[in-house]
Amino acid sequence: MSASPKPPAFDPADPLGLDDLLDPEDLAVRDTVRSWAADRVLPYVADWYEKGELPGIRELARELGSIGALGMSLTGYGCAGASSVQYGLACLELEAADSGIRSLVSVQGSLAMYAIHAYGSEEQKNEWLPRMASGEVIGCFGLTEPDHGSDPAGMRTFAKRDGDDWVLSGRKMWITNGSVAGVAVVWARTEDGIRGFVVPTDRPGFSAPEIKHKWSLRASVTSELVLDDVRLPADAVLPEVTGLRGPLGCLSHARYGIVWGSMGAARASFEAALEYARTREQFGRPIGGFQLTQAKLADMAVELHKGILLAHHLGRRMDAGRLRPEQISFGKLNNVREAIEICRTARTILGANGISLEYPVMRHATNLESVLTYEGTVEMHQLVLGKALTGLDAFR
Repeated sequence: MSASPKPPAFDPADPLGLDDLLDPEDLAVRDTVRSWAADRVLPYVADWYEKGELPGIRELARELGSIGALGMSLTGYGCAGASSVQYGLACLELEAADSGIRSLVSVQGSLAMYAIHAYGSEEQKNEWLPRMASGEVIGCFGLTEPDHGSDPAGMRTFAKRDGDDWVLSGRKMWITNGSVAGVAVVWARTEDGIRGFVVPTDRPGFSAPEIKHKWSLRASVTSELVLDDVRLPADAVLPEVTGLRGPLGCLSHARYGIVWGSMGAARASFEAALEYARTREQFGRPIGGFQLTQAKLADMAVELHKGILLAHHLGRRMDAGRLRPEQISFGKLNNVREAIEICRTARTILGANGISLEYPVMRHATNLESVLTYEGTVEMHQLVLGKALTGLDAFR
C-alpha cells in the first residue's frame, strides 16, 4: 500500500489552504490588484485619511481602469469579463489597502456601470460603459436620500414629463464619487413608478457638494446630489426596468463585493496584530508568547478565514447563476460584523499603538463602521434573513 502524500507545511497566511481553491488566472488577478494597491495606495493612504481627502482620484481611476478593475465582472463594452470570484478577490485586496478605494471601484462598477449594463439601452451602454471601464469617466449612484436610507420606496426625488423631456428634482445623500463624477445614475419616482436616469453631471441644475467632517471613509469622496429641475431628454431613462427591482438588483451586486472587501480590512488588521505580537516585548519576551494574546490571534484567524471561505462559496454560486439575495445578506451580515470585531481585537493587541495611523487598524475599524451601515444596515439584513427563515414579513 503506497504511503499517503505528505501535507504541505502550515501557512499562517493561509491556514485553511484556501489558495487551493483558486486557479492560476484567479491568482494572477489577485496579485495584480495587490501589487497596484501596495504601490499606489498603501504608502500614502494614512496621510490621505488624516487629511480627509483622496487626491488624484481621477488618475487613480484611470490606473484602475488600465488593470481591468472597473466593471470587471461585466462583459463587453471594454469591460474585463472577469468571474465573480476574481472580482471578489480584487475587492478584498483593494479594501486591505482602504475601504475608500474599494468603494470607488464598487460604486463605479457594481452600481453605476452595472445599472447601465443591466437596464440601459444599447445607445447608453455604448456611450458610457467603455469610458467608465477605462476610468476616463467616473460614475456615481443616486439612491439614498436624507430621510429615506433603508426605505428606498419612500424616496421623494421625482421625475416628471415635460413634452418629450424629463425634469428631475430632489436630493440624494451619502453618494460616493458624487463630486468627481461625470455621470450619475439617479433613481426617482415617476407617474409610472420608480425609474432610473442616466444624468450627465454637467447638466444645468445638477450639483454635488462634498460632505465634510467625516470620521469614517475619510480617504473617499462622499457627496450630496442636488437636482434642481434638471432637464433630460427622453432617452435618459433606463428602459429595461421599472420599480425597486432595478436599484435593489444593483445593490445586491455591490453587497457581494462588500462580503469580500470587509475581509480585506480584517486581514490587514490581523496581519498588523500578528506581526506586532511577534516583535513587541513585554515582561522580557514577545507578547505573542502569552496565552491570552495567542487566544485572540487564534479566534481572529478562525473568523477571518471562515469569512473568506464564505465569500468564495458565494462567488462560485454567483458564477453559476445560483446566488440569491438572501445569501448575499447572509454574507454581508456575517463578514462585516466579524471584520469589525477582528479590528477591535487587533487594536487591543497593539495597545496604545493601535490608535496610531502608523498602523492600519484604527483606520480600518472606523471605515468598517460605514461599511456596516451602507447598502443595508445590520438590522435590514437580519430582517431579510428572518423573513427567509420564517416566511413572515417583519418589515412592516
